[in-house]
Amino acid sequence: MKFCSHCATEVEFRIPAGDNRQRYVCPSCDTIFYQNPRIVAGTLPFYYHDGEPQILLCKRAIEPRKGFWTLPAGFMENGETTEQAAERETREEALADVTVQSLFTMVSVPHIDQVHMFFLARMEKHQFGAGEETAEAKLFREQDIPWKEIAFPTVARTLKRFFEYKNDSAALARCHSSAILPSEALRKLEAEERERQKREAQKSTNGQTS
Repeated sequence: MKFCSHCATEVEFRIPAGDNRQRYVCPSCDTIFYQNPRIVAGTLPFYYHDGEPQILLCKRAIEPRKGFWTLPAGFMENGETTEQAAERETREEALADVTVQSLFTMVSVPHIDQVHMFFLARMEKHQFGAGEETAEAKLFREQDIPWKEIAFPTVARTLKRFFEYKNDSAALARCHSSAILPSEALRKLEAEERERQKREAQKSTNGQTS
């Protein structure tokens, strides 16, 4: 931020009187600009088939993490509740109507100033599709989840919690709060890079032997 949105004066980055954190402050009109974490709201949509839960995932058609699978989620808008935001994102990204249930995971991601909230959401109908930001939407059984292709650590953690507690109704009804540290996110990226290098090496080997 460089200029005040109220009077166009160049702002200063300092600790305002009575505060203990640095903020952007306008020296002309004294407006203090607070920067707070953004909320990402989404769902874990599940559909029961033959008594077994299947999870609806979306393959991202946009960056970041284009081509990777995620749960339908996005930034909360002004004027809506977290539940409404989660339901809206599910309709937009997966073209699915769901019944939003309880908040299942709340994961703080402090190094990018975000909080990710995922609600359990039951799909009553086997109807879904790919929205504008989605390349493909698909239902997965537990054994078919593409774990190495999950877009974000918060999504992977939410999925693992669900399958861990899928037969425990009390645990499913609770909110599971945790945090993703930078080191964990970095380990995921490093593991993906190793997998990419292995695939490239395999392609090179196959090309030489053909």
